[in-house]
Amino acid sequence: METMRDRFTAVVTDLLDEDPRLAVVLAEISADGFAAAGRRHPDRVINVGIREQLLVGVGGGLALTGMRPILHTFASFLVERPFEQVKLDFGHQGVGGVLVSAAGSYDWPAGGFTHMAPGDVALLDTLDGWTVHVPGHPDEAESLLRRAAAAGDDRVYVRLSERSNAAPRPVDGPGMRVERRGGPRAPVAVAVGPLLDNVLAATRGLDVTVLYAATVRPFDAAGLRAALPAPEAGVVLVEPYLAGTSAGAAGQALADLPHRVLGLGVGRRELRRYGTPQEHEAAHGLDAAGLRERITAFTG
Repeated sequence: METMRDRFTAVVTDLLDEDPRLAVVLAEISADGFAAAGRRHPDRVINVGIREQLLVGVGGGLALTGMRPILHTFASFLVERPFEQVKLDFGHQGVGGVLVSAAGSYDWPAGGFTHMAPGDVALLDTLDGWTVHVPGHPDEAESLLRRAAAAGDDRVYVRLSERSNAAPRPVDGPGMRVERRGGPRAPVAVAVGPLLDNVLAATRGLDVTVLYAATVRPFDAAGLRAALPAPEAGVVLVEPYLAGTSAGAAGQALADLPHRVLGLGVGRRELRRYGTPQEHEAAHGLDAAGLRERITAFTG
């Protein structure tokens, strides 16, 4: 089955042929996938080796020359390890680029905790001006990658995953999409990216409105308010990264109303057994059974 990362290499290879402003900067990860593109565009496909701070620095330098850099490696090496370079070489210098990650929170457990980054989106929340896309299917990843590549000089983070929903959703708009509408006093569950199928399974038969978000920053405050006619019924955020990452944004969106927010996601405790992605998902309570139990307890 094609993964989001497979689609990423194919799409960006095509975009390099179409747009002379684009450049790809790699740190060994996915380098084989760009071998053909590198032969056609040796000046715009750059592999810096296992030097992630340099990866970001080179991307910032390319952006200063007017190019649109696309930077790619595992999330832990793209956001966490070179965070100072992300903050300074893009934010402080006022330039844009596209960061495209792989591995996410627990996609490759055999790599251990060094290759997991459940805190990546929360870390980017400390910076200004980043758009964050979290696709839930390879087709969504393609749409969001094309949008990010053409986004002028904006700063964009695209968080790819090995996990995927069974079917893609339209991701043309910037906000949340209603997947299932509950009654007039129903609580709202916001499912992010590849966790949508689990949320739909967990809430089957319950009076819950389910929203889907593949673009999580900027946070769609208006979409949340519109879907929640009774804020006291509660909001459940189900995110494939650190639990509660968007709780502050949801609370701010509802600040003038009595409301309740529950943030579900990856826990802070390190799971030291490698296991499988499915086992990590269940251990964090993000499988359908775990989600149903916690959503039911919260909503009553």
